Amino acid sequence: MPVQMPARTAVVAANWKMHKTVGETAAFLDRFLGGIEQLEGVELFICPPFPSLPAAVERCRRSRVLVAAQNMHAEPQGAFTGEVSAPMLTELGVDGVILGHSERRAMFAERDEDLAHKVPAALGAALTPILCIGETESERDADQTQAVLARQISTDLAEVADERLSEVVIAYEPVWAIGTGRNATPEQAAEAIAFIRSQLAARDERAGEAIRIIYGGSVKPGNAAELLSPETIDGALVGGASLQPGDFKEIALAAADSSASPAESSGSGAGGAAGSRS
Repeated sequence: MPVQMPARTAVVAANWKMHKTVGETAAFLDRFLGGIEQLEGVELFICPPFPSLPAAVERCRRSRVLVAAQNMHAEPQGAFTGEVSAPMLTELGVDGVILGHSERRAMFAERDEDLAHKVPAALGAALTPILCIGETESERDADQTQAVLARQISTDLAEVADERLSEVVIAYEPVWAIGTGRNATPEQAAEAIAFIRSQLAARDERAGEAIRIIYGGSVKPGNAAELLSPETIDGALVGGASLQPGDFKEIALAAADSSASPAESSGSGAGGAAGSRS
């Protein structure tokens, strides 16, 4: 008889990209943190620009909200002008890091081979990696979606031990749906996420069941409930719609309502870490 896995806690992460100064970050969190009582059972991440990380960590210290950076270098130190390392992030009290976002891949030439080093470096520093994967419009039109996803999963996670795979959060972000106003249908998202899970399960059955896979790409309050309705989708990585506290809260509420995880679940990976950081 197969081992029954614990329910997965939903993850909702706000990727602010290059938005919000330190003051704007503090103002957002002062408003947002006062209204999250209904968000039990959802693991929340705020991902501000690097200068705003200390302010975010300080504001979120005694809350359930976690803080993630938007990128990091694989090496702990070195002659890498403009880069930030995992030890620098952990010293600030950061909890996680977005890795492999399509904008990093397209604009800054980040490769799967780079991510193969970054993901285990994040795990080694006790940071939750939010690994972004997804196909471009031309790749989808050429029926290459599964080939692209399989390549990204295989290469990006090549150096991660099987027993640590479930600590990674994977964000399926079809590139054609990011910032375009065109989101994948729930069926398209669920199909891609089911394929991603099957690829991971082929490597390690327990990890394939436990790992949390979320959707990103033009998620807004108006479509979040529908997009996150399939029980195979474990939450959302939100861009522009996360810049307003009310909008981000609405999306998080939709994830909480759609999640297969019970509100009382706790822990990371299969269960999530939704408790206070104090």
